[in-house]
Amino acid sequence: MVTERPERDQADADVTRVDSLAREIFAGVANKWALLLVNVLADRTLRFTELQREVGGISHKMLSQTLRHLERDGLVDRTVHPEVPPRVEYRLTEAGEALRATVNGMCAWTRAHLDHIEEARRRFDATRD
Repeated sequence: MVTERPERDQADADVTRVDSLAREIFAGVANKWALLLVNVLADRTLRFTELQREVGGISHKMLSQTLRHLERDGLVDRTVHPEVPPRVEYRLTEAGEALRATVNGMCAWTRAHLDHIEEARRRFDATRD
């Protein structure tokens, strides 16, 4: 009897790789700066200084790091225009727009269930005191 174990092993490896990548991406975007940048870039292209102005409180270093992570994950496109001085613009990719829609859905879910969540937290916290 011949088993198809190599195909099953490959399928298991693919699932593991996808799960690992998903955790890595979620960790990268699940911070306040990344989500704010994704929201600010909605349907528009902005320069670095415009982004920094729009996202109050973000340092130059943190903005730069966050944009690099978003670009690496394919969520933001960075375009350098060959001018003097160079002009650099950022915009969401199709994947970035899809992420934004997903996050907006999560925000809508939170608004719809806010009373329930707050009540559950009050009950839970009351049992811990």
